[in-house]
Amino acid sequence: MSLKTLFTEHPASVDETYGEHLAMASGFGIRMILGGCACLLHGIFPFLFVKTGSAQIRSLHERMVENRRTKQMPAILDFVI
Repeated sequence: MSLKTLFTEHPASVDETYGEHLAMASGFGIRMILGGCACLLHGIFPFLFVKTGSAQIRSLHERMVENRRTKQMPAILDFVI
């Protein structure tokens, strides 16, 4: 497997360029880190960030899974739905 393929095969499989994939994955990672910090603080101070962790999970799932399904849906189904 070539070095170029190592960096482009997965992004292409989700219909992204390397740069687009880097931006998306980095954005998800930062949100997960911040959401995790909020959860840790919530564990210590239960009155802080009461809904932040679950809101981050919902938002990330929506962007990562649900929107990707829509993006890859065949064009004929876009008209029907």
